[in-house]
Amino acid sequence: MTLHLIKLCVGCDSIPDLEEWIAFRREEKSALGLSLDHYHVTRMVPQRQEELLDGGSLYWIIKGNVQCRQQIIRIEPFTDDEGVGRCRIILGRDVVPTGWQPRRPFQGWRYLKPADAPQDLGGGA
Repeated sequence: MTLHLIKLCVGCDSIPDLEEWIAFRREEKSALGLSLDHYHVTRMVPQRQEELLDGGSLYWIIKGNVQCRQQIIRIEPFTDDEGVGRCRIILGRDVVPTGWQPRRPFQGWRYLKPADAPQDLGGGA
């Protein structure tokens, strides 16, 4: 069964702002010869990985509303240079606009059931 994540998109004011940031990071990585994977690093590793990888997405809260999502491609636990366990959530390239859904701020990420997720706008899958 599919499961999603929901997370605050700190520092972005709009969907175009998020898309510009993703494009900037890709250009930066390309210039350095690094993998062009777009990912979000988090401290906690999701325990329900199988459900997230079964069509799950990361829903972004921008300015107090869920506004868009990105498909979750892979989840890669790793240890950083300071020995702290972390996790890369590898995301799809497309930012899919969704219906707006108000949400209060919280730290980290939360699981989101498909029934509670806003619908895509513009015919996205």
